[in-house]
Amino acid sequence: MLTSLCLGFAIGIILALTGAGGGILAVPLLVFGAHQSVAQAGPISLLAVGMAAALGAILGLRAGIVRYRAALLISAVGMLASPVGLWLAYRVDNRWMTILFSITLLFVAFRTFRQAGKLHVDHVHMDEQLPCVRDGQSGRFFWTKRCARALCMTGGVAGILSGMLGVGGGFVLVPALGRFTDLETKSIVATSLAVITLVSASGVVSSVVAGNLNWSVAQPFAIGALSGMLGGRLVFARMAVHHLQKGFAILSALVAVGMVAKLVLLP
Repeated sequence: MLTSLCLGFAIGIILALTGAGGGILAVPLLVFGAHQSVAQAGPISLLAVGMAAALGAILGLRAGIVRYRAALLISAVGMLASPVGLWLAYRVDNRWMTILFSITLLFVAFRTFRQAGKLHVDHVHMDEQLPCVRDGQSGRFFWTKRCARALCMTGGVAGILSGMLGVGGGFVLVPALGRFTDLETKSIVATSLAVITLVSASGVVSSVVAGNLNWSVAQPFAIGALSGMLGGRLVFARMAVHHLQKGFAILSALVAVGMVAKLVLLP
C-alpha cells in the first residue's frame, strides 16, 4: 500500500509539472514498482489520471475556458472506443503490449523534447483552413461536418489508446486540438482535461464491471496522485517550463528503454 501511495504521489507531481501527458508514466511506474503487467496497470492508471484530470477540468470550467460541447462529442466517441481498447489489452500478449507502450512513450518523449522551450504561437494560418473555427462574438464553434469528423476521429484514437494502454490520451488530444481548432493553449489544455476525465471514467467502469481493477493497488495510488497533483501545483510557478519539459522527455525515454530492457533480460 505504501509503495502504491508513493508511486501515485510521484505521478501526481509529474502531472502537475508537465501537463496532461505526464500520466503516460503511470503505467511503467506500476509495472516496475508494483509488479503489475501492462494490462493490469492500465485500469489503475486510468483511475488516478482521471481523478487528477477532473481537478484541472473543474478549474477550467470555473474559468470558462472549456469548450464543453466539443469535449462532450470527443468524449462520447472516446467512451465508445475505450472498451474496445480494453478488450484488446487482455487479448494481446503482454510482451507485445510492453513493446507497443514503449514505442508510444518514445514518441511522446521525442515530441516533448522537440517542443521544449518553444513559445506557443496561436494559429496564424487562415481560419477557413481549420476544421473547427469559433464565432468571434460567442466564442463557440461553427459546427460543420468537417469539424465534427475531426473531433470524432480524435476521440476514437484517444479512446482506444486509453483503454488499451491505460493512458489518459492527453498526448493525442492536445496536439489534435491544436491542429484542428483555433483555440488558445489554455483552452486546449482545459478541454483536453475534461475529455480525459470522461474517457478515463469509461475505462475504469469497464474494468470494474469486468473485475480487472485491483483496488488494493488502485486506491492508494489514486490518493497519492491527487496529493502529488495538489503539491506540484504549489511549486509549478517557480520552475522553468522548458526545463520541466526536457526533464520529462528524458525521463520518458529512459523509462521506455528500461521497459524494453526488462523484457529482453527478464523474459
